[in-house]
Amino acid sequence: MNKLIDRVKQLRIVAILLVTFCFNDQASAQQTSDSIYHFVSSGNPVIRHKYTADPAALVQGDTLWLFTGHDFAGGQSNYKMKDWCVFSTTDLKHWTEYPMPLKITDFKWDKSGDAYAAQAIKRNGKYYWYISTNGSGIGVAVADKPQGPYRDAIGKPLLTNADCFASKHYWTCIDPTVMIDDDGQAWLFWGNGVCYYAKLKKNMVEIDGKVGKIDFPGFKFEEAPWLHKYKGKYYLSYASGLPEKTAYAIADKPDGPYRYAGLLNELAGNCGTNHQAIIQFKNKWYFIYHNGGLERDGGSFSRSVCIDRLYYNADGTIRKVVMTSESVPPAK
Repeated sequence: MNKLIDRVKQLRIVAILLVTFCFNDQASAQQTSDSIYHFVSSGNPVIRHKYTADPAALVQGDTLWLFTGHDFAGGQSNYKMKDWCVFSTTDLKHWTEYPMPLKITDFKWDKSGDAYAAQAIKRNGKYYWYISTNGSGIGVAVADKPQGPYRDAIGKPLLTNADCFASKHYWTCIDPTVMIDDDGQAWLFWGNGVCYYAKLKKNMVEIDGKVGKIDFPGFKFEEAPWLHKYKGKYYLSYASGLPEKTAYAIADKPDGPYRYAGLLNELAGNCGTNHQAIIQFKNKWYFIYHNGGLERDGGSFSRSVCIDRLYYNADGTIRKVVMTSESVPPAK
């Protein structure tokens, strides 16, 4: 009888070890923040071992760097985001996640405790990551490598609600997007309810001149601006309405005037928000966004990053994005 009991105990231990191994194989990057994690995407969402949101992408040579927010796991009744994530890929199929590069507590001036949408860009041999908080303002972090680690670059907010002169609600100073134009001028756009913009000085940590705002007929702006350039034209995409769709407008200059060009992405399923990055990678254009599609607990507060193709029409307008479960084939 004792031998039988010992044997049962041994089998239980083996079973526990097997379950632990399988769980860690799928979720190690969800549980730890101090190791590199490799994975292969198998469709949309492309990241399945943790919840990711508010994607921003940066292309360096043959590598696409993906910067995301990090939602808490399913079942949340509000946004819970305490840090940011960095991933890289050379083919949109095989991915690497790096140790946690930045967390909200790295910004001592923040009072919200919320790590909202962000975007990184390279200049002067360094990487500048513009982050937003829930009411404390927009900050900027800096690192020597795209994967970090990052540190607070200025020890204070770059922008606060006081700079958002046309807004009254406290969460207006969010969702920064940054672009460096062909002439070297860096532009920063942001906002909720009102779309603001400003020039950045070459040091990337100071605003150059006055803050302006974008407005034009048909502009129903919620949040999530993204600015990119194609064939000499400037494309401002943004979340529109609530629940959010993605719309876009076109201009001859970064600060406009813009003309409304239409909807780009429909409602993202069971997710109330839409937040996009538009990037060219290996001669193709991609639309990176989030939805609530990670089964079974995905939703508005546990979101997941997806990737689909983006196509231009001959007249410079953009075709409406087709959201797929398959995502995109490997980039060659």
